[in-house]
Amino acid sequence: MADATYPEVSLFIDGAWTQASGGKHLTVLNPATSEALGTVAHAGKADLDRALEAAQKGFEAWRKVSAFERAKVLKRAATLMRERADSIAPLMTMEQGKPVAEAKGELLVGADVMEWFGEEARRAYGRVIPARADGVYQLVIKEPVGPVAAFTPWNFPVNQAVRKVSAAVAAGCSIILKGPEETPASCAELVRVYADAGVPAGVVQLVYGIPSEISEYLIPHPIIRKISFTGSTAVGKQLAALAGLHMKRVTMELGGHAPALVFEDADIDAAAKILAANKFRNAGQVCVAPTRFLVQESVYEKFVERFVTIAKNIKVGSGLEAGTTMGPLANARRVTAMEGFIADAVQKGAAVRTGGKRIGNKGNFFEPTVLTEVTTQMRAMNEEPFGPLALVAAFKKTEDALAEANRLPYGLAAYAYTRSAATANKVATAVESGMMSINHHGLALPEVPFGGVKDSGYGSEGGLEAMEAYLNTKFVTQASA
Repeated sequence: MADATYPEVSLFIDGAWTQASGGKHLTVLNPATSEALGTVAHAGKADLDRALEAAQKGFEAWRKVSAFERAKVLKRAATLMRERADSIAPLMTMEQGKPVAEAKGELLVGADVMEWFGEEARRAYGRVIPARADGVYQLVIKEPVGPVAAFTPWNFPVNQAVRKVSAAVAAGCSIILKGPEETPASCAELVRVYADAGVPAGVVQLVYGIPSEISEYLIPHPIIRKISFTGSTAVGKQLAALAGLHMKRVTMELGGHAPALVFEDADIDAAAKILAANKFRNAGQVCVAPTRFLVQESVYEKFVERFVTIAKNIKVGSGLEAGTTMGPLANARRVTAMEGFIADAVQKGAAVRTGGKRIGNKGNFFEPTVLTEVTTQMRAMNEEPFGPLALVAAFKKTEDALAEANRLPYGLAAYAYTRSAATANKVATAVESGMMSINHHGLALPEVPFGGVKDSGYGSEGGLEAMEAYLNTKFVTQASA
């Protein structure tokens, strides 16, 4: 794996890999060394025009292909992804930083997503509505919405893109995917899988460039009929506003600041183990990562002790090295952000129970960090940390925990640990989030909804709801002549 060769990443337009028409490139850095890995083609307006033309042509042809045949193509793509996971995973690790085992896991989940959407393609059912008059048929028909523009982030280069592309392809749409410039190679290999599986030319396009320039050109364009974006709340609001000006359908999966409520009757060892694993997965660069740990006073110190012990035993290093359980942060910006969050919290009274510092002076390595005695005046308790930073606070009554869980405008994911069915039901009802996982970590499966409420966005990228976002509902009523 250490000998894997990083490619020069191209655009994919109308079924062909191509350099940017203007010859521009962007540099891709290795987060473990801060050294250049290679380059990625930088799309200009001419490239986007070609992608739009291809997407329109691809849509007109692909929408006529039966759902049965579309399903076959996606199932072939899933098979190819599983076959290639071992060769693609090191590329993802080189550009993104996560341990290669995590990278391979992301790819295998991507195969499951492809397969699931392939199966769901055949189940985009309409319905017949009983009519009020004799000889009248009332039909509800599902049709593909049209060419899609999708924008995906660097933290999961395949996981986020595969949901958007698979849903679009399954529904009969074409798509222009704006991939992540910082982690482009693994995303390009995902697109190669679709192409090699038999997705026709023009159905899937892949471009890279300056995100704002691409979004500002694609979203208003009359060819594009739907937008799907995964990223920060601030950028998501801007894109949603732009889409709204042009009446474009939008799916937004935005930031989070997930509360994890641990009650005194919980299995504390299990809670600490599961929550720590999911806090520090991908170095905390996960939109649904548990972030604010709200622990009942009577078990607070016990939980902190168990959690800190786990954090201290995490092996931080290059994701290509055997035994590494947490790689570097994906870019230098995240290191700066972590240092700022921690300095602010400590200045306002937080205690560093472990971690808190950058590791070395090469690459973007940072210690798994646990802060206690945190208050709502601290930046990290209000802004999404998006890194290996756990914030642990105590609560007395259930109502106090619920108030804190709902205090922020975010509402993506939430977690709770309790042996009480009554408490579990109360939390599930009261916490304002799009997803809630109780006593285990059960989010992001292909067949279940994935999305948030409030400032965390709207729409779903999983379950049958994800397919619905790529389908128009047409009502047809017909009387006999």
